[in-house]
Amino acid sequence: MRKQLTLLSLCLGLFLAQTDTTAVNLALPAIGRGLHGSLADLQWVIDAYNVAFAALLLTGGTLGDRFGRRRVFRCGIAVFVAGSIVCALAPTAPVLIAARAVQGAGGALAIPQSLALLAVVFPGRRERHRAMAAWSTVTGVALASGPLLGGFLVEQAGWVAIFWLNVPIGLATLALSFAVPESADRHPRGVDLPGQLLAVVFLGALTYAVVQTRILPGAVAAVAGAAFLLAERREKAMLPLGLLRRGQLRVAAVVALCMTFGMYGLLMLASLYLQQHRDALEAGLLLLPLPAVVVLGSPITGRLAHRFGPRPVMVAGMSLMGGGLAAFALAGPGIPVPWLEVVFAVLGAGLALNTGPVVNVAVSAVSPDRAGLAGGVANLARMFGAALGVAVLGVVFASAGLPAALATGAAVELAGALVAWFGVHSLRRNAPDADTAGLEELAPISSTENARSPR
Repeated sequence: MRKQLTLLSLCLGLFLAQTDTTAVNLALPAIGRGLHGSLADLQWVIDAYNVAFAALLLTGGTLGDRFGRRRVFRCGIAVFVAGSIVCALAPTAPVLIAARAVQGAGGALAIPQSLALLAVVFPGRRERHRAMAAWSTVTGVALASGPLLGGFLVEQAGWVAIFWLNVPIGLATLALSFAVPESADRHPRGVDLPGQLLAVVFLGALTYAVVQTRILPGAVAAVAGAAFLLAERREKAMLPLGLLRRGQLRVAAVVALCMTFGMYGLLMLASLYLQQHRDALEAGLLLLPLPAVVVLGSPITGRLAHRFGPRPVMVAGMSLMGGGLAAFALAGPGIPVPWLEVVFAVLGAGLALNTGPVVNVAVSAVSPDRAGLAGGVANLARMFGAALGVAVLGVVFASAGLPAALATGAAVELAGALVAWFGVHSLRRNAPDADTAGLEELAPISSTENARSPR
């Protein structure tokens, strides 16, 4: 019974973060009207979460290794719930943006512990495979239900309901988490405070420079980025630069960045575009083909990658995403609804084909004892790409219109396809299981290196 309660707690925590992320996109127009927010404010509503999550992701895994994964998981859920309450009560856009950053910090603390705790609680290969399948299924359900749930709540109770819903789910997660056994590494890595601070400054300043189109924050980001690279040369670095000498890991990181650059930017723009003449629920229904195809296609992707190797699958996925965005851009705002649904389905197929192989390539680039850290790097790139995509495509949309923004996203996706074509090679045997890898990448994985070692 304790194992089942543990799995339920971890899955609820995952559902909490994943559903909130997808639902908030549908609430953007309502938030803009309710708080009198500009397009830049709405970009920050999304990117405050993305930047905080990306900046704290690797440290979140390290804190779990050092202080106990259950303790950090529970702390992260509590922080996420607290941020959600402030989001729901936010009287102005700046308060909402700050609270979204708190949510991102909570997610970065909680989510990296999930897979590490699954490895502790389900040590046998067969039972772990079943637990991973359940965990991945929850990811898919959250991805598919998020737009519909967000649209329904916005129409029935207003955008604040999206954040209030997090409170009972979070409290249930905390109550069930008492069944989760504690675990930590016997010899954990130290917390890299200088590297963490510089990462926050770099990501925050870079995003601010793009969204607000300011030069000074860009200069601050350049200095912080250079200082971060120097700081990470130390032995106990948050992001050991020796990992990035692995060509396959660099390729996986670049492809992950390109993938989410276009996809997260699209989700924001599509929400704004679809709700120009429709309500939020209708917009959620129109978006449904994208997550539905991801959920249905991800298990097949694992088998395709296992049979043909990751390169053709990743190239096909990135090409489909680039092609879908290009088709949307060429059709313009007047695209007929049936064609729009086809475009969303094509984008979903591309995302399904790419997500699993990306993490497989990253993990296969290193030895098994560093697989968690390599997966964390890929997910860091994924969230960095999401933040950049929302920032850049939002600016292009404001200055040149929807087709130009979509074309920009398409160009980045196709560039990712070229990187995959020329950079991806065969996998080693320590890659994740092909049957469950397809959906795992849709949520950040642990950055721990020894997930099985109990305290």
